[in-house]
Formats: sequence, structure tokens, C-alpha cells
Amino acid sequence: MSQPNIVFIITDQQRYDTVGALGFPHVETPNLDRLTHEGVHFTNCFVTAPSCAPSRASLFTGYYPHTTGILKNADTWTQSWVNNLADAGYHCANIGKMHTWPFETPCGFHERHVVENKDRFLEGGEYMDEWDKFLQREGHQKQKRIEYRKRPDYKDRLGAFTWDLPPETHSDYYVGDRAVEWIQDNDGEKPFFLEVGFPGPHPPYDPLPGHLERYQDKVIPLQEIREKDLMNQPESYKGMRIHNTEVDHDSVVFKLDLNEKERRDQRIHYLANVTMIDDKVGEIMDALENKGQLDNTVIIFTSDHGDCLTDHGHSQKWTMYDQVTRVPMIARFPKRFPAGGRIDSLVQLMDVGPTILELAGAKTPDNLEAESILSALEGKTFSGREYVFAEQVRDLNYTEGEFQTMVRSREWKLVHFLDEPLGQLFNLQDDPDEFDNLWESPAHRAIRDNLLGVIRDWQIRSQIQTSKWAESWR
Repeated sequence: MSQPNIVFIITDQQRYDTVGALGFPHVETPNLDRLTHEGVHFTNCFVTAPSCAPSRASLFTGYYPHTTGILKNADTWTQSWVNNLADAGYHCANIGKMHTWPFETPCGFHERHVVENKDRFLEGGEYMDEWDKFLQREGHQKQKRIEYRKRPDYKDRLGAFTWDLPPETHSDYYVGDRAVEWIQDNDGEKPFFLEVGFPGPHPPYDPLPGHLERYQDKVIPLQEIREKDLMNQPESYKGMRIHNTEVDHDSVVFKLDLNEKERRDQRIHYLANVTMIDDKVGEIMDALENKGQLDNTVIIFTSDHGDCLTDHGHSQKWTMYDQVTRVPMIARFPKRFPAGGRIDSLVQLMDVGPTILELAGAKTPDNLEAESILSALEGKTFSGREYVFAEQVRDLNYTEGEFQTMVRSREWKLVHFLDEPLGQLFNLQDDPDEFDNLWESPAHRAIRDNLLGVIRDWQIRSQIQTSKWAESWR
């Protein structure tokens, strides 16, 4: 079989419950719904880190963050398996966000059209990406934190604002439009790998007014915030809640005493931004169809992590709740993937890497910690992982803890906090919303100890398996 084109669409900070066809009809995503119905979707895909760069570096290398050493944003990241695709004859292009460091390192791509966070402030604040340059050429002053701070209601918005410049100037529309143009202009001489990195729905939560209006009358489910849940969280999580009221990360000023109106308003801004991205996913599919390439192209859609959106009393990411660690993953390729496929097995987001390499006929390193999921996509027997893992180190946002490690099975989740006496243990069958922390329950001590042992064995096995991993990047 000839090498297929591959379009890999990655949003930023999009949680699982944001696609209508995945069981959330209050979200308007007709194009992602089409991908879901015509392709295969995973219901239990988990990231390896609850923050951007570590998750993305893991995804694009096939190794856990503790192996890559890329544990937080702005850790140096310059290599990826995209090199393997190039060696296999692919023309590789990135349009939008990758979050490498430095931002414009090739990372294996032949061409990069870099768009980064909507509001770079604490890292790379002076850097001008392609979107910044576009706004400047068009004579627009970018909406950003320094401007939002002038609003009298800034501290009550929870990062939710409308994008009041022309629609084509919005970061997600800009990225989507450039991707469509790239597909239209592609000469077709080589198979291509196109990574499309949408900056949204990462905050500021900034949809167009018209998209926001579509959500004003919808019934939006909000998870209850429970005082017992807040009280039983580890000290580093309690400290992070306070920290996020003091530092306006990504234009979000958090509040400890939230009311339902504020929570709902933030949520509908976020979902409206998802619908905007969905618009552009549809246009990308239309562009492929117009070129006669739609059914010869593997389309994969996912996100780097989710967002608590005030659930569990938290702002954004950096925690191990499913709202953050579970993401949508959908793949369409009618030549090989059966329509309407649903996979409930556990997978890690980084498992996409060797899957893409296998589809492309490219070399796959033999010591990857990622595992191909191609058999699942093709409707063959697939058991998935027994456990998935995620890691987060102290950074500019998670400031009150040293390191946290999550292990999750289908039935249980444990989160270990280095140098903290209290961790988290949840029975996901009885408590899928993760409210009842069983860490100190005598009746569950054996389960806790067993999962701590799973983390220990995983770490040791990882050291052995990847002892020579760096050789593949030399």
C-alpha cells in the first residue's frame, strides 16, 4: 500500500467531554462528530503530563517525561520522531503550536509556521510568532493580558473574554486558514505529514461573539464543588489553588469562592472556542476532499491535556484529575479503519507516535515506551495497557509541590506526591468523579501499597528499557 498523507491535529487544553459525538450533545462539534462517526475513537486516552511541553515532548518522542528530561515548559526540546518520517520520504510541515524550546527549532520538520500560546508572558514574552506578525501587518493591536488587565471586571472573568477583532485574526482561525492554504498549495509530489497545532481552547478563553451567543441558552453541566473534596486534597493542591488567585496565569485570575454564574460563563467561552476550532477542522477536511486526498489521508485529532475549568476547585491544568489527564483521540482513514469504531482500552497519548510511524512505513526505535495502537484502529484484537501514568514537576504554576506521579487503571487511580504525607486514591468504579479520597482508609491500604509498587516497578523498568534511548537522537 502506498504511503498515506497524515494530518495530525492537536488542540491545546481540550478535555474529553467537548465533542458532541462522544456523548456530550450540549457541545456543537459537527465536524469532529463526522470524524468520530467515520473513524475510530478512544474513550480512555491519557496524557503523560498535565502540562503542555512535557506532554507534547513525550508525544513526539515516545518516552515518558522522566526519560526525556522535559518536565516543564521551556525545558530544551529539539528532537522528535518527525525525523523518521522525513527519512521515510515524507515532507513534514508544522502549522501552529508545537511548544518546542526554542520555539523555532526544526524538530525534524522541513518547514515550520510557528504559532504559540495566545498570551506569552512569563516565557518568551518578546517572541513574535507568525500570528503576531500577521496581526502587526494588518494593523491590529493584539488582545492580551496587559490589555485585559485594564478592564474593571478583569478579576471576575476567570479568563473569559470575547475576541473583538475581525474573525480571521483569531489565533485558531489564523492557524486553520494557513493549514487550508498549505493543503491547497501542496504539489503532491511526496506524501506529507502536516501537524496542525491550534492554540485554543487554552486561555484566554476568547471565542468570537457569535459563537458565544450559540451557547447562551444551552444547559451546561457543571460538576459540583464539594467542601469535603477541597479539604481532603494534598497540601500542594491547596497551595496551588491559592497561588492561582495571586498570579494571573494566561489571563485567568482564579477565585476560591466561585459562584455558578462565573463558572458557567467561563465554561461557555471555552466550549464556544472549541466550536470555532471545529469550524476549521471541517475546512481542513474540505480542502483535502477538493484535492482528491481525503480518503488517502490519515486524520488524527487529539489534545495535549485538558482543563479543570473550576472542577474540584481548580484552575486550568497541573492536577491529575480526569478532566486534565483524559483527552479525546479520534482517527479517520477509511482504507484501513472501520467507521464508528470505539476503543475503551487504556492508551497513552504518546502511543500515537509509533502508530504514525507504522502507518508511514518509517523506522520505529526499538526501545520506545510508547506502544503502537494500529491494531486497535484496524479493528483487530487489542487489549491496551493495564496502567497509564502521568508526571508533573514543580514549575511556575505547580509551585507548592516537588513532583507528583499518577498511576491509573480502569478501576483505580493513585497520585503520589513526593515528600508529602497525603496522596490521592480513588475507586473509579464507585467514584468516577474522584471526590472520595481513600488514601488514608485502612480498608484500602493494600490497594494503595500495590499501586505504589506499580509506580516503583514502572520507574525501574523504564530505566532499563531506555538506558540507551539518547543514542537514537545522535
